[in-house]
Amino acid sequence: MMMVSDDCLVECKIDDDSDEDDAGEEQINTPPPPPEFASEPPNPPVILATLPPTYSVNRDPRGINHHLKVEVSDVLAEPVTPQSIDCIWIYSVSGFETARIWTYRCLSLLFAVPCAFLCGIFLAILACLHVWFLVPCIQLSNTFLPCLRSSWMCTVNVFIAPLCMSFSFCCSQIAISLLNKDWNQMKDKDAI
Repeated sequence: MMMVSDDCLVECKIDDDSDEDDAGEEQINTPPPPPEFASEPPNPPVILATLPPTYSVNRDPRGINHHLKVEVSDVLAEPVTPQSIDCIWIYSVSGFETARIWTYRCLSLLFAVPCAFLCGIFLAILACLHVWFLVPCIQLSNTFLPCLRSSWMCTVNVFIAPLCMSFSFCCSQIAISLLNKDWNQMKDKDAI
């Protein structure tokens, strides 16, 4: 069941009187009904195979180069009182914009394709190293590290822990006592 919004409803006067009375009255122009209520289906859009592919207008959808959106007002501005002639300001602005746009276009004509090519090669090398070297090394280390951990813990518990425990027992019996005479001599040395 489909709900119809009030925007789609059209008020029409319906007179069941004879058609003769309609000759002297104005006809009311009503908008066509919405497509779901039309008696004939709308014509499908014509798609030409020869059209070039369309590219989106926004070439920076994630805004990674937002800081490069420079306008004339970001660089040039005149104070209120000393101003140049209006035509000078207009030509300066148009010269700035023209120089900025055409310099970018010429430089991108020279460098865009080679830089894109080098970036593609660089990213392909990174992807290849990531897929065929880094991830396998991580997965292998995750596989073998539990075995190495258990053998290391065994080595620590058998050899190193008893050695450290015996050393700590030996050092725990050492006691240092200072006499007041020794303490005063140390203070005098620090004061000098």
